[in-house]
Amino acid sequence: MEKWNLIVDVAKCTACNMCTLACHDEYVGNDFPGYAAEMPKHGHQWIQIRRKERGSVPLVDVAFLPVMCQHCDEAPCIEAAKDGAVTKRDDGIVIIDPQKTKGQKQLVESCPYDAIWWNEELELPQHWIFDAHLLDDGWKEPRAAQVCATAAITALKTDDGTMQEIAQDQGLENLHPEHGTKPRVWYKNLHRFEKCFIGGSLEEEKDGAVDCIEGAKVILYKGSDKVAETTSDNYGDFTFDHLDENSGAHRVEIEFGGTSKSLDVELGVSVNLGEIRI
Repeated sequence: MEKWNLIVDVAKCTACNMCTLACHDEYVGNDFPGYAAEMPKHGHQWIQIRRKERGSVPLVDVAFLPVMCQHCDEAPCIEAAKDGAVTKRDDGIVIIDPQKTKGQKQLVESCPYDAIWWNEELELPQHWIFDAHLLDDGWKEPRAAQVCATAAITALKTDDGTMQEIAQDQGLENLHPEHGTKPRVWYKNLHRFEKCFIGGSLEEEKDGAVDCIEGAKVILYKGSDKVAETTSDNYGDFTFDHLDENSGAHRVEIEFGGTSKSLDVELGVSVNLGEIRI
């Protein structure tokens, strides 16, 4: 059985909000019986672009994370719904029935991704339905994927075995796997939003002038364990990424031209060590 999946590349998202606007254009003022009631003009973002800034000037990384209904295979909203008001289709899409769920505000709290919105006027929980009504009408992809200028969002219909192979080959991850909901939305380069880095810039003084150091060996330790190793680039910059936030004490060892230097780092969020003179 082929099922729908969404792949979101965090590194490609520029927060242009075209996916968000396409969602508003599709659902604001439009009612799709059996799929979704109309979306309020204000207050709802069924596709929401979240922003995270890492580091400090001049070593700064800004990432954008599109978050929508994850169309989970083990969806908490299905368990929380009364009278079978939330269902999962054979193609993997979750539908919050716009008639049966009237008054069921508990569905909003049931979603660990904050992707279910409460329509106060209609007294309905609502979410992004993967544009199921369009797919059922013959569309090849949801509008969010169609309008994405950077191809940060793509839709794929395939069997679960093939999807697992694709996820492994491309390094795809689910958002908050600890929830155990088995989402059908997959993220690439998720570390840009969920992990942190340690970086800096190496320099040396020669003949009264300060120059960047290229090719220095830089090693990151946590306790006695070597975490990673890299070399400084032609601007003297180095970065260790994919590190866990609030992971505590680390040590950066720098070796260049017979000289070494050690720096202790307490890692909470991303750290820019600034200019380091060797």
